[in-house]
Amino acid sequence: MKIFLDTADVNQICSRLGTGLIDGITTNPTLIARSHRKPDDVYQELIVMGMKDISMEVVGNAPQMITEGLRLADLFGDNATIKVPCTPDGLMACRELARNHHIRVNVTLIFNSAQAVMASKAGAYYVSPFVGRLDDNSISGTGAIKYIADLYAKHGVETKIIAASIRDVHSVTESFYNGAHICTIPPTVFDHMYGHVLTDVGMDKFTKDWELVEQLRKQIHKTE
Repeated sequence: MKIFLDTADVNQICSRLGTGLIDGITTNPTLIARSHRKPDDVYQELIVMGMKDISMEVVGNAPQMITEGLRLADLFGDNATIKVPCTPDGLMACRELARNHHIRVNVTLIFNSAQAVMASKAGAYYVSPFVGRLDDNSISGTGAIKYIADLYAKHGVETKIIAASIRDVHSVTESFYNGAHICTIPPTVFDHMYGHVLTDVGMDKFTKDWELVEQLRKQIHKTE
């Protein structure tokens, strides 16, 4: 199981890198726009910080996506995963980049198993089903994860599943349970994965008990 952060905010990534629990980064045009920075500058800073798998999204028609994907792969090397949409143009670009140039490709905007099949046939290294957006439309996002995972397993498909559009901790654990290899999550969801009210209660009790132990230790020391 791997955890990616779904953000282009370098400060938010940096403050969580010390945990040693972040395996990669996914970005998209919306997240890059929110950063108010040039995409290449964001990618370069993430690489300097030690990120080795960064999904860099490309847009346009197939030739445009191929050209930009090759440029990014040439500039950032093995750190670059080129992210394309599950459209005819996107899958044409995926096939060219993956099959002919051996570049990792993440096919995004996956909403059903048929799209996942097409993406894997095009050579996708990753597919990214959108769990939250499916849930928004009264379709089980984690159910889609399970169907894709079972389908891939049945046919020996090596494409990895990234559960995307994650809104809460429950969706993370359910996605992993149903076969996702990776969950890409916002920093706030990452932070919430540590927490539980009973953990807080337990820590409060342990802290108070330890203070009593320290008081007893001091009293014993005085009487010796």
